[in-house]
Amino acid sequence: MKFSLNQFIVPNFGKRLSFMLPSIILMGVFISLLMEIGWGTDPASFMNQNIAALFGWSMGRTQVSVYLVLLVITILFGVEMIGFGTLANMVLIGYTIDLCRWIWRNIGFNTMLAEGPFALRVAVFVLSLLCFSVVAAIYINAKMGVAPYDAVSNILSKAIPVVPFFLLRIFYDLTAVMIGFFAGKMNPDGIQGSIIGSIIMSFLIGPVITLVAKPLNKIL
Repeated sequence: MKFSLNQFIVPNFGKRLSFMLPSIILMGVFISLLMEIGWGTDPASFMNQNIAALFGWSMGRTQVSVYLVLLVITILFGVEMIGFGTLANMVLIGYTIDLCRWIWRNIGFNTMLAEGPFALRVAVFVLSLLCFSVVAAIYINAKMGVAPYDAVSNILSKAIPVVPFFLLRIFYDLTAVMIGFFAGKMNPDGIQGSIIGSIIMSFLIGPVITLVAKPLNKIL
C-alpha cells in the first residue's frame, strides 16, 4: 500500500487526539513507576532502558534512536501503518519517562518505591501494570497509527503467515528482552530492571491489553 496523508488526518481527528495523546503520556508515567520498582517492564522499555544505560543516554533519546530504525523498516514494508500516533509514541513516551523519573528522584518517591514497604511496592506495581494496559488499549483504539515497535511485529507476521501472530509476538518481545539483557551485560553497572519480570510481561501484557481493548472498543 502507498502512503496517504489521510493516515494522519483521520476522521474525528480531534476526538481521537484527545484520547491518544493523554494515553501516550500516561504510558510513560506508568512505565517510569515500573522502572523505579525494578520488577520488570514491558519488553520494549526493558530493551531501551538497558541500551540507554549502556551508552549513557536518556530514555527519550534512546527511544527516538531505536524507533527511528524501526520506523525506516516500517516505511519500507508497512508505510500504511504510520500515523500521527506513530510519531507521538516514538517521541513522547521516552521523554515522559525521563521527566517522571527526575520528579520521583527530587521528591524522594524513587527511594520509597525501591526500598519502601513490600505491600506498597506490590500495590504500586499492580496498579501501574493495570493502568498501563488500559491506557495502551486506549492508544490502540484511537487508531491514529501503530507504534514503530508494534509495526515491525505486524510486518513480520505478514511475511511469515504460517506462524500464529501471538507466537510470533511472544518471540519478538523475548528478542527485545534479550537485546536488553546483552546491553546490560556489556554495561559495567549491570542489567537495569528485572529480566525475569520482563520475560513474564512478554507473555502477559499482550493478552491483558487485548482483554481490556475489547470493552474499550465499544465505549470509544
